[in-house]
Amino acid sequence: MGESRVKVTLRYHEFADGRIVISRDALATLKKAHYGVYGHATVELCHWTKSALTGGPSCYKVKFYGAPVGGSHRCVEMGPVGMMCSNKCIYCWRPSESFDPYEPGYGEVMSPEELINGVLKERRRLLSGYFGHSRSSRGKVLEALQPTHWAISLSGEPTMYPRLPELIKAIKALPNTKSVFLVTNGLYPEMIERLWRENALPTQLYLSLNAPNRELFYKIANPVIHRDDAWERVLRSLELLSKIPTRTVVRITLIRGWNTMEDLIPQFAEVLGIGNPHFIEPKSYMNLGHSVYKLTKDNMLRHSEVREWSMMLLKALRDKGMDYVFMDEDPNSRITVLQNMKRYVDRWIEKPTNP
Repeated sequence: MGESRVKVTLRYHEFADGRIVISRDALATLKKAHYGVYGHATVELCHWTKSALTGGPSCYKVKFYGAPVGGSHRCVEMGPVGMMCSNKCIYCWRPSESFDPYEPGYGEVMSPEELINGVLKERRRLLSGYFGHSRSSRGKVLEALQPTHWAISLSGEPTMYPRLPELIKAIKALPNTKSVFLVTNGLYPEMIERLWRENALPTQLYLSLNAPNRELFYKIANPVIHRDDAWERVLRSLELLSKIPTRTVVRITLIRGWNTMEDLIPQFAEVLGIGNPHFIEPKSYMNLGHSVYKLTKDNMLRHSEVREWSMMLLKALRDKGMDYVFMDEDPNSRITVLQNMKRYVDRWIEKPTNP
């Protein structure tokens, strides 16, 4: 992830004035799927944003942590390199078959300021139709135009954007920003170190951990960059999670027949002990988007099964001397959250009036 290099042939990106952009063919596919695209960045109105705009519930992150402040309609869900990733995970609902396994150089990407302005412009376009929507209020849409929360997680691997520390600092400096969540696959511990060193850590850092051992990790995550040492990189990222001065979460996507077997739970507890995160979120795989070409509805868990698995994990963590408690759950999203009491932080980023 250094300076610009000799150009390579990419399937879904092209170069314009020395900078990388999503190709016209890929752009057309993304627009058809209701993404906003600007240069190499993507933005989308997720299900929960649309729900909040039309009087429905917000996502579980509001219930668990109080973010986005004001509700899900005030969230910007975006990816700074929306069509680049170092993994091709079997459960990914994004168009991972259209991701280029390419690490862009510093001079090949937009500046954080241009990226933010472009993402907000595209998001305004996506929101414009809601001014005339029969079930949305003008007030909600106006609030949505002043986002309080940025989820750097939509598609692609955000830690591959070489100017990520600058981007997070710029987002935090926006007048309405209350929180920034960053989701990573853990393959770039050097970027986590940079975020820490440059005082640019997000409000909450998520690491996706969907296997408790090297062999299963390669089957589920299918790394295509740094393949030789991908698992070791994840372990280094977990070590950093135990040290960095920000809120940390490990997300486990549970896939029936792949990583839900009872004999794997002590292994998960062992690996989680390395990261010692503030929160652990076991969540069922959902048979949505492009994942339907790789998995089926049978790979999904019922919420009761997610809860049962979480309770077994809780026992395994305690058996290894870790003090986690069952904090909350959201059946609609088939997710639970466990909280670390030895490394306690208040769950609320901003406590809701009626949590």
